Amino acid sequence: MFLNTQAQHSIEEYHEKLKAIGALSKLFSESDKPYIQYRIAENIFCDVFNAENLARADGAYDAVINKFGIGIKTFVLNGNSKVEKVAEFNADSSLLRTLRGMELAKKLADLRNERILIADRAYDTNNRVYHIIGRDKGVIKIFEDSYDLVDKESIEIISDTAVTLKFKDTFNEYTFNHSKSVLMKRFVVPDNCQTLEIEILNDPISLLRNAIANPSTLIESISSYTEPTNQITQNELAPGEDYIILPLYSAKRKASRQNHIVPEKSQLNQWNAGGRARDYGEVYIPIPADIRDLAPNFLPPREVPFTLVIPSGEELSAKVCQDNGKALMTNPNNALSDWMLRDILNLGEGEILTYDRLIEIGYDSVKITKTTDNKFYIDFTKLDEYETFLEAF
Repeated sequence: MFLNTQAQHSIEEYHEKLKAIGALSKLFSESDKPYIQYRIAENIFCDVFNAENLARADGAYDAVINKFGIGIKTFVLNGNSKVEKVAEFNADSSLLRTLRGMELAKKLADLRNERILIADRAYDTNNRVYHIIGRDKGVIKIFEDSYDLVDKESIEIISDTAVTLKFKDTFNEYTFNHSKSVLMKRFVVPDNCQTLEIEILNDPISLLRNAIANPSTLIESISSYTEPTNQITQNELAPGEDYIILPLYSAKRKASRQNHIVPEKSQLNQWNAGGRARDYGEVYIPIPADIRDLAPNFLPPREVPFTLVIPSGEELSAKVCQDNGKALMTNPNNALSDWMLRDILNLGEGEILTYDRLIEIGYDSVKITKTTDNKFYIDFTKLDEYETFLEAF
């Protein structure tokens, strides 16, 4: 497991920071169970263990370190186990509603496994684990749980009702909510979990007021803090300024419900266009007119090279190309196809990318996040996120 590989002083620092946040729980709740917001938990974890914070992305993992993909979850405990959401399948809901029992369980296994494997390929991970911060009366319980693929061959149905399907495999127990298209997993608290006693302050506001009135120690702690390098950990990014969303399909065709939402002879299938002999790596990500109008200065000018960092950390040389700056390409051009079409989507040379394939993996867009004027991160993002992004304006 991950924590077993970490230095003791790092684990102690992690515990102390969780205790400090837990002590402030009454800023947000009157419960006797500590309150720790999930994004704060992720940031503390990544800060202490120097993990890559994937808050900018929308994938299977919240952090990556030393080829470990880590799902960080914080939730209230009720007894020695808790059922918590691990995946949503809203885009597949119309299909899933037609299935029941073993057929549904095996389809869910396919969808779940594909998303995990996509993340493994994207972030070059070969281990994965859930890191759990369980909140109980006066304590925080820290433990790890397996982050497994669903073993289709060992699936057994526990119950199948109009509301939920419950099933298990060799490793885990799952519950699928039909109406919400949500898959949940049962997390079991082990006997050897780490338990932190939390002293919840009755008047945390007074503590903060005193810190402001006597800021010397507060300023010292802030000045000694170093933001992890080469990471993006902001909780709130400004659309059009800090990031943009680019669709991996034709936004016009999707809006008008046309066939071939991913054009068969352009964009990521540009290699299939006629007129001349083309290389299978000849592809581009479209930059729609709406993005060019709403965020005209987000990317460098046309033909000006910039660095594009893919999830594994590899840096590609990229630039805006074509008339009106409508295309995002890499140099060499096949660097983009090798990563996106071959490594991540598992498409062979000469195989058309379809929108059904994007639905299958649960992502149909990419998020481009700016770190400097010449360096950007690219991450896959969930279905329909491009349309949601436009609504933010």
